[in-house]
Amino acid sequence: MEKVMSETNKKMHPHKFTLWVAIGSITMMFAGFTSAYIVKSNQAGWQPVQMPKIFFVSTVLILLSSGTIYLAYRALKNRETGKYKNLVSLTAVLGLGFVVTQFLGFKELWQQNITFKESVAGSFFYIITGVHALHVIGGIIALIVIFARAFSAKTKYYSATPVEIAGIYWHFVDILWMYLFVFFLLVA
Repeated sequence: MEKVMSETNKKMHPHKFTLWVAIGSITMMFAGFTSAYIVKSNQAGWQPVQMPKIFFVSTVLILLSSGTIYLAYRALKNRETGKYKNLVSLTAVLGLGFVVTQFLGFKELWQQNITFKESVAGSFFYIITGVHALHVIGGIIALIVIFARAFSAKTKYYSATPVEIAGIYWHFVDILWMYLFVFFLLVA
């Protein structure tokens, strides 16, 4: 009986497994995007895009949010509900701040006439960072769900698994942004 229980505890939660498969797929997609950017940037007439300064702010926001989701998960595991609620709320606010600063960066580029029509490099930049922003929005939706559950009067006991899965995904979009940020700093 003990052997069966220890084997059961070692199994990966199906949602976590699905998340890891998705992370692998998303990683491959962004590897393809950045590879295409490098190949295309070697063509004549390529005008690289300067990353908006506000993207430095968005980078700090997403790094902070990665820390707060980790601390939220730890607080939930330690049954520190008040601390957990505050940290989940802060993570959601920082995530929304990331999206807002990204939008402001896109707006700044657009005002500099870096558009899909006028700039091939701009098109790549918008697509790559825009697809990343969509993944961040997906993460924010997950954060809103765990936020709503944390503040729901109906929830007496809340499993840490959804928070762990949302945290893994959130760390992934953070790492992915860091990769893209460094990529555009070095390549552009």
